[in-house]
Amino acid sequence: MKTVNTLPVLRGLLGGLAAATGLALAGEATLKVGDAAPKLQVAKWVQGEEVKEFDKAKAYIVEFWATWCGPCKASIPHLNEIHQKFKEKGLVVIGQNVWERDRSAVEPFLKTMGDKMTYRVAMDTEGAKGKMAETWMEAAGQNGIPAAFLVGKQGRIAWIGHPMELKERTIEEVLEGTFDFAKAAADHEKQTRARAQLNKLGRDLSTHMRGKEWDKAEAVVTDMEKLMPEDERDGLASVRMEIFFGREDYKAAFKLAGELSARNKENAMLQNAIAWDLLTREGIKERDLGTIEKIAVRANEASGGKDPAILDTLARVWFMQDKKSKAIETQQKAVDLADEDMKKQLQEILDAYKEGKLPKAD
Repeated sequence: MKTVNTLPVLRGLLGGLAAATGLALAGEATLKVGDAAPKLQVAKWVQGEEVKEFDKAKAYIVEFWATWCGPCKASIPHLNEIHQKFKEKGLVVIGQNVWERDRSAVEPFLKTMGDKMTYRVAMDTEGAKGKMAETWMEAAGQNGIPAAFLVGKQGRIAWIGHPMELKERTIEEVLEGTFDFAKAAADHEKQTRARAQLNKLGRDLSTHMRGKEWDKAEAVVTDMEKLMPEDERDGLASVRMEIFFGREDYKAAFKLAGELSARNKENAMLQNAIAWDLLTREGIKERDLGTIEKIAVRANEASGGKDPAILDTLARVWFMQDKKSKAIETQQKAVDLADEDMKKQLQEILDAYKEGKLPKAD
């Protein structure tokens, strides 16, 4: 079953590519890593104790989000885990709402999040931009959310980026006072220049992909990989798969899918997204069900066998391999674990399997 995944996998090429390469930078940034953090200029604290100014004995994460932002919702539980882990060590997490389309939706949203969002939350000032959006986001050249700023104990910015990419070791170094601001500032400047180049290459790639100019597209991907850290290249691997499928080089596409899966064994959502896409993608003339089965099994193992959407994917693989009894057994587990919203759909699929029919993928 298809599930929401914040990583750029196979589909949504343009949006996925931007996420993969960190192309959230707008114009020339005036606020950078190593600079003093701007003042907190919020309109209202809607959750947690007010922070009037930065305490030099504490470190802070200021994370920008909105209720309408899907990736923001996906990153909130992760940010909450960081809050819970480091709050007694001097870290203060602030969820700074910006660009909100309906300000009245914020407090009800917090209630629905419950114990998944227990850190402080503030509203930006009203207006087209809002003071926090202007003095933090715009000043740092950030035009996409979620975006986070890690502020050190002396009030200097130690890190800027997507909250899911903030490493715990970086937080620990900031809290311990061992963080190297000079090196971080130099690295950030280098990354900013690289991302500007990636931005241009991304536009070229989009043009070539739309024109089905596969050789040119592959050459651009190679150039992009040279500019990216190795641990950020998986998004481009998914673009390479699109190129292989475009060429109808199915052997290469499935081989690359297997390699991407093997590098991310613990990421259940990623495994499921890859398996589901390869399983349901139209136009594949040579579908490698053996590779898809391996990926789906990994997804199930990574989730502890308790995710109904992943079990649904695995059951479909087995049904398509004529392993009908295993498919029915697995689909029944998916039904048993599903909530009420999902149960009816999964039951209909189970009934189809029992009748020997493969239902249309959603």
